[in-house]
Amino acid sequence: MGRKYILSRSLQPSLNFNPHSDEIMYKRGIRVEKSYLGEAYDYLSRIYSQIGFSQINNKYLKHFSLIRVLEPASKIKSIGLLNKYFAVGYKKTTVFREFLHLNSLKDKVIDIAIKYAKNNLGFDFTLVFYDVTTLYFEADKGDDFRLSGFSKDNKMNLPQILVGLLVEKIGFPIYFDLFKGNTFEGKTIIPVILKIKNKYRIKRFTVVADAGMLSKDNLKELEKNNIDYVVGSRVKTLKIDKAKNISLLLNKENGRIIKSGDIIYEYLSSRARKDKADNDKQIEKAKYYLSNPAKVFKRSKFLANSKENKFSLNKILVEKYRLLEGIKGYKTNIKDLAPELLIQRYKDLWRIEQSFRIAKSDLEARPIYHRKKNSIEYHFLIVFVALCMTKVIEMKEGKSIKKVVEDLKDRWTIILKDEISGNQLELKFNNKPH
Repeated sequence: MGRKYILSRSLQPSLNFNPHSDEIMYKRGIRVEKSYLGEAYDYLSRIYSQIGFSQINNKYLKHFSLIRVLEPASKIKSIGLLNKYFAVGYKKTTVFREFLHLNSLKDKVIDIAIKYAKNNLGFDFTLVFYDVTTLYFEADKGDDFRLSGFSKDNKMNLPQILVGLLVEKIGFPIYFDLFKGNTFEGKTIIPVILKIKNKYRIKRFTVVADAGMLSKDNLKELEKNNIDYVVGSRVKTLKIDKAKNISLLLNKENGRIIKSGDIIYEYLSSRARKDKADNDKQIEKAKYYLSNPAKVFKRSKFLANSKENKFSLNKILVEKYRLLEGIKGYKTNIKDLAPELLIQRYKDLWRIEQSFRIAKSDLEARPIYHRKKNSIEYHFLIVFVALCMTKVIEMKEGKSIKKVVEDLKDRWTIILKDEISGNQLELKFNNKPH
């Protein structure tokens, strides 16, 4: 009883030195045969299989996706981490030779992700969220694919690529595509949507996207192909008379919603406070420039330039911006759903922003160190698989991937070997041994 009590409260593992035991080990001959994160490997492997990626039967895709979830790093460093954490050994030359074939697996990966979303998340293409982001390269020069453009990471001087990502209603990724770094984001949505719609023979397809995707040509293409949409509308482009009318109808009533043609307008007092603060700053800046003409002049949207090259406060524009404080517009061609539901769908765009954040930060999708297009493509294929795994893990555990990983990296498995008898003993730790 006393021995059991001590063992139940001791952090020190107990070894069985009974000479008749299978675990017989002699102190002089004991050495560590192997140490690895066995529980982490088993857990991540289950998630990988649960989604269905094990059907692909490619150990390189599996292992480098697992390690990107656990500790994202360059491909060369990942080879060392696989050995350190999972006791999986690879030669660098073999890995990069096998990576050349990974891109042929993209369609299978996408099909599996979509199938998982359909079977487990109620996904049916009647609602998808689309957005783009940029991934930059730590390089001085680009090429035909890695090009400078508008950077969402404020890395204007570095070459980049554009990533288009499609997620379902709770943020699980179902499709991705890569574009040249100087591609205007609005030109990516039609090719991506049509490719999926045609491939999966989808009858009703609803896409929710940010205002950056909005253009007359894009909307015509969506309607031409019978695709429903909810996109942000640029209310600041309204003429002053229209702005007055919309403001009058909303009457600064918090939560009030009206519809005018194919645009839904919503007023929120919280948004109005933010808009007012932003406008106040811009107006004060404009007035400062007017009263200090000798200062270095910077562009201000509230300043009007006359024919005599003199500047004045643009009172009409100021009035319009004041009228629009708190007002948000949503453009849609959907007529059989309530405006409140359509607005809520648009507001769920944060799901894709969250997915981009996970890919960029937790999975360290950027900066990218690859140079060749093929290498860039398999890099993001691995990131996409890891992102699918991450979303499933966070849904399953109810906490961030960072916290899950911290716990997994403490659960070491150590194999001790007695060199005299040849017996081995497996020890598992819930806290990292020192």
